Amino acid sequence: MRAAHFCQSCGKLQPAVPTDYFSFFGLPRKLNIDGATLEREFYRLSRKLHPDLYVLTTDQEQRWSLEKSSQLNDAYRTLKDPITRTAYLLRLEGVQLEEQSQEATRKARESGQEKKQVVPPDLLEEVFELNMQLEELKMNKQMGEEDGDLTRQLRDAEKAFQQKLDASTTELKKLWDEWDALPSPDENGANAERAHVRDKMVDLLNRRKYLMNLVSQVEESLSN
Repeated sequence: MRAAHFCQSCGKLQPAVPTDYFSFFGLPRKLNIDGATLEREFYRLSRKLHPDLYVLTTDQEQRWSLEKSSQLNDAYRTLKDPITRTAYLLRLEGVQLEEQSQEATRKARESGQEKKQVVPPDLLEEVFELNMQLEELKMNKQMGEEDGDLTRQLRDAEKAFQQKLDASTTELKKLWDEWDALPSPDENGANAERAHVRDKMVDLLNRRKYLMNLVSQVEESLSN
């Protein structure tokens, strides 16, 4: 269902109401979205909802314009990026990704602890080796020493993690196709199928987040 932005009878701006970002653009809850179409609709609505168009209208309409424009920007920013779009759809499905949630960050800051991250089982050995290398690098820097072999090993590790990250993107796109092909949730057996694909996407997004942190960690350690 497309969100009602304007009255069908008089054409006047309608108040901003809670709606999901897909409905805001009149899109089904699918993960494969045509970026060009989304962008055109964004600019079309931007021209119609911009607050400058309502400076001579009532205070109510001006407020609605600001609220609608804010909704528009948030919706476009979320849906245009494939990863944030996936995470958002999962939230609509009742899944809050712990590693990416603001609530988890807030709780970690309040407690003074780092956010807990679960190491993907297949990365345990590589992560253990990486931590040993990073600790060695830290000690070398403290003593003013350089180890070319260690630096090359870390660069190789960074490259390997980046390749895994790239591969996860390809895998995620396959899951988008699976999700988009699923029957409606009210059809027989559809809920079980949706849950299965949904859980695979959750695992993959968490894996991507962990891999991104590893790449950033190595890059930061080598650049300092």
